[in-house]
Amino acid sequence: MSPGKQASEREAAAPMAAGARLEAMRRRVRLSRVAVWTVIAAGPIALCVAASPTTVAAAPAAKPTAVRTATAATDPGGYAQVFVGAWLRSSANDETSAQARLAQSMAPAVELPDPAAGAQSAPGSVTAVRSAQRGAGVWAVTVAAQYAGGSVRYYAVPVASDSAGASFTVTGAPGVVAGPARAGVAKSSYAVTVPEGDLSSAVGQFLAAYLTGAGEVDRYLAPGVKLTAVSPAPYTAVDVQQVSAVEEAAAAEQVPADGTKVRVLASVEARDATGRWPLGYELTLKARSGRWEVAGLESGTAQDGGAR
Repeated sequence: MSPGKQASEREAAAPMAAGARLEAMRRRVRLSRVAVWTVIAAGPIALCVAASPTTVAAAPAAKPTAVRTATAATDPGGYAQVFVGAWLRSSANDETSAQARLAQSMAPAVELPDPAAGAQSAPGSVTAVRSAQRGAGVWAVTVAAQYAGGSVRYYAVPVASDSAGASFTVTGAPGVVAGPARAGVAKSSYAVTVPEGDLSSAVGQFLAAYLTGAGEVDRYLAPGVKLTAVSPAPYTAVDVQQVSAVEEAAAAEQVPADGTKVRVLASVEARDATGRWPLGYELTLKARSGRWEVAGLESGTAQDGGAR
């Protein structure tokens, strides 16, 4: 065959080969589409398998998480309080009593006291008032013992704890110490004296309903505020002795514009069948439609203290 003829045949075969390859590609595309639709029809699980043919290794079992019920800094104040109570109520002459056995179980190395006949009676109450951590697992707890005559004696108790703070031991005999000093008090932020008027009346009416059940509490509350009266009512009467405020608006003769808020401290005298009781309440009041409404009551009333 002549070179020219061979070249002509190669030129003719090239388009045919290209066309065959193109047709094969089209067939593969059509088959792929058919396979995908078949998998979709088979359901989500088959689709996931088709889309992710790689092998998935099983996840290792999760290690159990250790749950700690205490920390190394757990305060042993309650433990020391129980020990001092049992120790003061026990006697070396009766080591088999319940109080003596309890004290010895909590402090095996501590001797029991030996009270004289007719000595001061056991304390009426024992309370832990301060805990100080001296080092890792080493504590000093101050415990107050109050007696019927009104006297108070303070004891410093050395306590050791384990690394988890879950167990304790009294490591030495208690020592009598001076009580905590009285802390200084910052100047009160309730410096505005509120005269008798709309605000003091609103405070008195609210507290009367709150403490004596005289009327519904809700009628004195700002919209959206929820407060429940003390039940059963502890007092039969409540008289406002003094109202002090943080904001000057509380002392205005007229109720200010709607939305004005003031914080007040109300000193009241409550009465019941057993006597008279001086009480204090921190309140937030809000002006609305020419009247004062209670917008908040502190859960813990403070002595003439700072703003909340």
